[in-house]
Amino acid sequence: MSEALSVGLLLVVLACAVIRPWGLPEAVLAVPAAVIVIVTGAIAPGHAVAEAARLGPVIGFLAAVLVLAQLCAEEGLFQACGAWMARSAVGRSRRLLLQVFAIASVVTAVLSLDATVVLLTPVVFATAARLGARPKPHVYACTHLSNTASLLLPVSNLTNLLAFAASGLSFTRFATLMALPWLAAIVVEYVVLRRFFSTDLAAGAQAPPDEGAPDGVALFAVATVASTLAGFVATSALGVNPAWAALAGATVLAVRAMIQQRTTLVGILRSASPSFLVFVLALGIVVRAVVDNGLAAALAHLVPHGTTLPTLFGIAAVAAVLANVINNVPATLVLLPLTTAAGPGAVLAVLIGVNIGPNLTYAGSLATLLWRRIVHDHDTDVSLGEFTRLGLLVVPAAITLAVIALWASLHVVEG
Repeated sequence: MSEALSVGLLLVVLACAVIRPWGLPEAVLAVPAAVIVIVTGAIAPGHAVAEAARLGPVIGFLAAVLVLAQLCAEEGLFQACGAWMARSAVGRSRRLLLQVFAIASVVTAVLSLDATVVLLTPVVFATAARLGARPKPHVYACTHLSNTASLLLPVSNLTNLLAFAASGLSFTRFATLMALPWLAAIVVEYVVLRRFFSTDLAAGAQAPPDEGAPDGVALFAVATVASTLAGFVATSALGVNPAWAALAGATVLAVRAMIQQRTTLVGILRSASPSFLVFVLALGIVVRAVVDNGLAAALAHLVPHGTTLPTLFGIAAVAAVLANVINNVPATLVLLPLTTAAGPGAVLAVLIGVNIGPNLTYAGSLATLLWRRIVHDHDTDVSLGEFTRLGLLVVPAAITLAVIALWASLHVVEG
């Protein structure tokens, strides 16, 4: 009974997060579901408290990064990126694609995948329209890279934050091990997307009107982000939670914005997406109930153990499939307890699967679903068939090369 109840509630929570009936926040049904699994005994109260305690630092880290990304947007960082792309990609759609890849990869890695989907995608639409370029290749690059390019840093994705907390790695060691897989996956994405959208890219682009160089306002945001990244490295080396560095960076931009009267304390708190943070906490409790009631035992027979190359492939493959079945965040929560004992290599293989795998279906990640809404708001047609065909070309190849790169990095870095 507890197993059926917890699984049923998880499916309802995920379905509502995907559909968002009446525009309701994800937390509206996730919180009651978490309460139900606790009250009915589907999860022991002690386990629920332990799960909340485990997720607490991760959620705090996520909140700081979300605020940092939003304040960077208000500083004009993304508009400056769009102006630069428009000036330097005159008449060359292929060059625009390369620029979108470079910017989206960095934005995703440093400011998280949400920044790429929510803040960069509309700028890419505007830039393509300004140039008279067909937007589809460049907009697809945003959604694919919001997933694939989130492999690099612990702050790049909620799944990374969860894995970082479980891996025992320092910030710098995590980034060092994932640098080569990150690059390998991005290269695969670029080669495939450039070929897949060759007709759209061949259409060219027009020269934008001369509007002069953008002002230097965004330089403060760039300097703050760079300092925050340095803070991540320093705090990790000192054994301090890197969330404090994220909080410091967000605080600097928040104080500046309030002094300039560009925002208020309420606006800053709203940019942390409190309803989404509550959703993550409630989802974690529901997933823990599912794990406690048999899912962990069932998956234990499917998840390989070890860090050999075939084992890493197996772990990444299981993670990718599970991410497309139940979404990548629940998949991460389920798989981490099953792989942590094998060491950081197995944990990072899970990340390769849950981060790249969602490019196969709309339901693989919440970021992809949000991107789809943004695309529809810009009157651009994105068919399920096209999305899936592109995913079938990209995902297996990207996962394969990323796993090989991870295996090589583990041997080089770990000695």
